[in-house]
Amino acid sequence: MPILHKDMQVCMSLAGRPSNIGTRFHNFLYDELGLDFVYKAFTTTDLEGAVRGIRALGIRGCSVSMPYKEAIIPLVDTLEPSAAAIDSVNTVVNDDGVLTASNTDYEAVAALLADHGVDPRSSVLLRGSGGMAKAVVAAFRGRGFDDLTVVARNRDTGTALAERYGYRWLADGAGAGHADVLVNVTPIGMHGDAADELAFPEERIAHAHTVVDVVAFPAETPLVAAARVAGRHLITGAEVIALQAARQFERYTGVAVTADQVARASAFSRAE
Repeated sequence: MPILHKDMQVCMSLAGRPSNIGTRFHNFLYDELGLDFVYKAFTTTDLEGAVRGIRALGIRGCSVSMPYKEAIIPLVDTLEPSAAAIDSVNTVVNDDGVLTASNTDYEAVAALLADHGVDPRSSVLLRGSGGMAKAVVAAFRGRGFDDLTVVARNRDTGTALAERYGYRWLADGAGAGHADVLVNVTPIGMHGDAADELAFPEERIAHAHTVVDVVAFPAETPLVAAARVAGRHLITGAEVIALQAARQFERYTGVAVTADQVARASAFSRAE
């Protein structure tokens, strides 16, 4: 890292539970590319005050995580289509006090579905209805998938999410039948009480051709491991978080990064 100085541009993140992943990812690339930027993670109990600070201090960019993705919308000036389409923000860019918001989670999932060649004619079973699920479901709709079922125990959020994009909702996936594509957008597989759980049973994995797990850490969740053993095509949370961070990086700096640079920054962000 270069020595800090007065002309260095600052980027930041706002999250209810900050991690080092974004901080290490962005600072790795700033250092490798010789950019006068620095990135720091924050949390806050005063979102409005934090956004005023972004304007007042000239913070160049801000990554936004739960629980602020929807609450920040009235505090910015412009919504790009990626955020307006789902009423959810994960990226804010400050151009001389004008704040423009977008959602690179949506962009990353849509791009990965295309890059991995996932056929829009496939049937999809998606588990989850939280903030990230909105970006993922919208990305499937944007890519032209018509056959998708949202499985969520919360009737209110599950039905609202499914109906918004013209899909079906089920409280329990047991009655859904087999699907070509399985998508986990829940905390199942993360560290903690659900760390050893499978988001979908092995029988469902065996009948799918593609498995998507947006859990970013750990990268090798029980679902990812089971899908590898079964020889299923995989899109991992590590890919999603790396690509969405790369798109944030390019918005903040105006510098495009290569796939190799993104891969190395992602590996560094996960190193102990």
